[in-house]
Amino acid sequence: MTDPAVGADGEPAPDPAVRLVDGTFAIADLDAFLADLDEIAVETGAIVQAFDAGLVVSATQLREAARLAARSIARGEAVARDPGVEVLLYAAGRRQIDRALELGVSEGERAAVVLVADFGEVPGADRPTADLDGAVEAVRELAAGSTEITDGADLGTAFDEDRVREFYGVTDRELAATNGDLIDVVRERVALLDVEK
Repeated sequence: MTDPAVGADGEPAPDPAVRLVDGTFAIADLDAFLADLDEIAVETGAIVQAFDAGLVVSATQLREAARLAARSIARGEAVARDPGVEVLLYAAGRRQIDRALELGVSEGERAAVVLVADFGEVPGADRPTADLDGAVEAVRELAAGSTEITDGADLGTAFDEDRVREFYGVTDRELAATNGDLIDVVRERVALLDVEK
């Protein structure tokens, strides 16, 4: 089994710098909104991926998804060609892209968390070093109101427990059998995607 901390070339796979923007976004046209995020990514070199805040249990979930996606790319084991989609797969805890996309945003006035990451040092990602400050500023300009989530802080938006349980398939029996809570179960799903490869 490949060491998860080592890239395909035998060198350590660096953890990407990750910043999170939590806010309310008025998304009149989903394709136009995603095109705006793509433009930010092109202009800044950053990975820019939006998530439905109601389905994100913690900032740690997204930071860990980015770390595991970067290591998967460095090992040459990524499922998706796009690093942002690879992050989405890990955050969703599943390899089916269509199903993982449900973790993304939809039209309307939505609470969302946008992950901005620098994969410039990740072998195999084929990305330039990112301008994270520029990317975060551009994402915040798209929001009606937003906050950058600093390291160690958690999201300002509470997740929707019923939707999270349905999305991740968490049963009452599973929750009763664990020492943790729903947040711990979801974080385990993120981590287990890496183990199951």
